[in-house]
Amino acid sequence: MTDKLNVDLGAVQETLLIPLLGRANDTRKSTGLINDPKAVEIVDRLDYDFSKWDRSRSLTGATIRTRMFDTYVEDFLARHPSGTVVELGCGLNTRADRLDNGSARWFDLDLPDVIELRRQFFTDDERRTMLAASVLDTDWMDAVEGAGGPWMFVSEAVLIYLPEPDVRRAMTQLSERFTPMWLAFDTADQSIVDGQSKHDAMKHMSRDSWFVWACDDPRRIESWDIGLEVAASRTFLDADDSIVDDLPLPYKLMTRYAPFLIRRTASRYLLNLATNEAE
Repeated sequence: MTDKLNVDLGAVQETLLIPLLGRANDTRKSTGLINDPKAVEIVDRLDYDFSKWDRSRSLTGATIRTRMFDTYVEDFLARHPSGTVVELGCGLNTRADRLDNGSARWFDLDLPDVIELRRQFFTDDERRTMLAASVLDTDWMDAVEGAGGPWMFVSEAVLIYLPEPDVRRAMTQLSERFTPMWLAFDTADQSIVDGQSKHDAMKHMSRDSWFVWACDDPRRIESWDIGLEVAASRTFLDADDSIVDDLPLPYKLMTRYAPFLIRRTASRYLLNLATNEAE
């Protein structure tokens, strides 16, 4: 019997276990949103009480988010098949395992405690490298720049944990260093940031792990004059048909036949794509 692995992560880093569990749970279903056997393997190996999220509907939301971010990456790889994809705050995600096209370069970036845990399940190879650093650092950028572009940076539930000045700093550093680049990132409005004590997943976490950056309009980053333009902002209601088809029946019916009932709520949380690539 394989020994369980202890989970010793910082407060914010611990939130990576929410989307991990969501992917594992869906994989265990006969008709789930995602097929991610690696997530099942990891959940089974970790010595962690996942039961606090047993009734959390946000697990499904996290998996929808992952699938929607996947479409941004797939679009990038379709246009730049030999480009470089960088997962900012990669956690224990498996996007490279699921989407790799055989020619792209992949970097998985996260804080040292996360990378230490990640190395228990993943290994570097000639096209895939783990980097232990903060998104606010710059030393790691040398390796990413050396891999060649164009570049895509994926911030799935990462920048929202930073105060806005740090978000602006991170985006500025990326846009100044990498051209052409795409940046996928999510935003939560003020009501979501203020309401985390009632959020069915975040209420079980330390306040030190809650979202910080409240952004009511992602196009605000264009006013920062850092060379990034927002090319897309999508709610869960804008998910591709291939994703909607895989939703649990109540979500599918709501999305297809009564979206007006949840449109206002859905618009509070957006999945965005920004770029400095010229058309």
